[in-house]
Amino acid sequence: QLQLVESGGGLVQPGGSLRLSCVVSGDTSDYYAVGWFRQAPGKEREGVSCTSSRGGRTNYADSVKGRFTISRDSAKNTVYLQMNSLKPEDTAVYYCAADTMDVQVMCVNPRLVGYWGQGTQVTVSS
Repeated sequence: QLQLVESGGGLVQPGGSLRLSCVVSGDTSDYYAVGWFRQAPGKEREGVSCTSSRGGRTNYADSVKGRFTISRDSAKNTVYLQMNSLKPEDTAVYYCAADTMDVQVMCVNPRLVGYWGQGTQVTVSS
């Protein structure tokens, strides 16, 4: 069993930045790929960015490439999502999730991912 706890969401103006954190705990958490997903009202949950168990491979949605960066600190069992140049369309509940699967498969198939955090709201508005 894994437990995931997100933090760092909030209200930010367009063009601003936020950093989300996801603390992953549980047995052999180092062996799990971890991803960030988001769900806006009335829309399906979508993959934003995913990182492999050792952080060597990453995947990004086209809509966030060049603006968001995922990173992993294994010593702290924490995965971060640095979000820069935020846009109103980035507004959503952001979820951290984990599973033992390829990062590309994970990011495009959120329904296959087994472990989820509770989510954190990100609102981009002036």
